[in-house]
Amino acid sequence: MEEFLTPAFWVAVGQIIMIDILLGGDNAVVIALACRRLPARQRTAGILWGTAGAIGLRVILIFFALTLLAIPFLKLVGAALLVWIGIKLLVPEHEDAHGSIEASDKLWAAVKTVIVADLVMSVDNVIAIAGAAQGAGEGHQMPLVIFGLLVSIPIIVWGSQLVIKLMDRFPIIITLGGMLLGWIAGTMAVSDPAVVSPDAWTWVPKVPQTDVVKYAAGVAGALLVLGWGKWIASRRPEPASDATA
Repeated sequence: MEEFLTPAFWVAVGQIIMIDILLGGDNAVVIALACRRLPARQRTAGILWGTAGAIGLRVILIFFALTLLAIPFLKLVGAALLVWIGIKLLVPEHEDAHGSIEASDKLWAAVKTVIVADLVMSVDNVIAIAGAAQGAGEGHQMPLVIFGLLVSIPIIVWGSQLVIKLMDRFPIIITLGGMLLGWIAGTMAVSDPAVVSPDAWTWVPKVPQTDVVKYAAGVAGALLVLGWGKWIASRRPEPASDATA
């Protein structure tokens, strides 16, 4: 039990909660859209069952992601994906991604819509959360993931509007979130089995597994996301004005 009281465990919990808030804010919108036609007495049940099913499915996906990340080179691929996700967070798209979410007046049809939509939208969450859990040690990664997701459920479902308003008012939150993903990407990349094991994949350069190297890789990843994201944002044209409509 004492491993659950270590700073590394709670740092990873905090990272998972922040990742879920930043990358999972759309879940509340999906739930609202899918359940909006349900009778009032069924709406709460639809929200709760849809959320429970989506979170359960995500736990299963993260379990497989944690297992796959033990394969050489997959952490390097995951790190590259996290950098891309972090940059996307700093350079948001203008399109509405929720136009295809269909509402239903049947409880289980609405629940199915929530779960399927969450599955489609969860790739970034799964990779990021699996990467954050890597830093907490082998013995309790899944309990960490489950705990972090359970803590973030009420924040996403009932507090997402407040979180969105805070992010609109304080854009630094989004910037810090993108840099967090870059940090996780850097620390994930240097812990890939291909760059750790001296006896396997001898043609791959090896990286010393020291705290200095880990923190340097994390800082480099964070700065990469920040610099690349800001550069792309500075070159992106402003959205068309409605004045000409």
